[in-house]
Amino acid sequence: MSTLTITTIQTNLIWEDKTANMELLQQKIDTIAEKTEIVVLPEMFTTGFSMNAVMLAETMDGETIEWMKTVSNKNGIVLTGSVMIKEEDKYFNRLVWMLPNGQYGYYDKRHLFAYGEEDQHYSPGNKRLIASVKGWKINLQVCYDLRFPVWVRQQKNALQPGSEAYPEYDMIVYVANWPQRRSHAWKTLLQARAIENQCYVVGVNRVGDDGNNIHYSGDSMVVDPLGEVLYAGADKEEAFTCVLQKEKITEAREKFPFWRDADDFLIE
Repeated sequence: MSTLTITTIQTNLIWEDKTANMELLQQKIDTIAEKTEIVVLPEMFTTGFSMNAVMLAETMDGETIEWMKTVSNKNGIVLTGSVMIKEEDKYFNRLVWMLPNGQYGYYDKRHLFAYGEEDQHYSPGNKRLIASVKGWKINLQVCYDLRFPVWVRQQKNALQPGSEAYPEYDMIVYVANWPQRRSHAWKTLLQARAIENQCYVVGVNRVGDDGNNIHYSGDSMVVDPLGEVLYAGADKEEAFTCVLQKEKITEAREKFPFWRDADDFLIE
């Protein structure tokens, strides 16, 4: 329980071709050499960052969710990334957290990228999802959410009134399609979220050009609770596996107990 092994898959995505992307990603997952526990895919990993939700979105019993169940079970991993999902007459950019036993949780992207007209095609979520693996608490987020620190801000929890408070999570995961021209903001904000929340941050981005001729330079990162970069992806396809140490979180919070002085607040 003191360690957690996580693999980031930074890949090019074939524009709006779900079958090809699932085949590509399955090959990459199947060839991970190290024993891993969590595999993180980019945002909209079956399509790229497309606004063509009417044509491409699936339901939660569609082929992509079934694919995630199969791959997760076959490889004995937690598999996560975001996909287009339709529910009734609404569309969501939905991060799915798939367990090997077929159970899952999900998080609907809260902050829709109006600059790219995402808000005209998708509906925003209103609930955070903090998953649990081996005693680790993981806050799951999608791309543009990275620019909004209040939404992800570490809050002080208490088991019951009068008991000692404790931070609510140990890691933030961001899945993204974040363009190269704003890579400085991506890298800076990932480190900022780690420092201010005293937790690990894992950001997984794509590479290559999408159907709108937007270039993505990867820059996937793993950052420790003091903001030190443990991994920085280059502008190429690559999978990276690292073992995270729970002791680093404990040491950072005990040596620098800044979280105790944080403001209490309520998000509506």
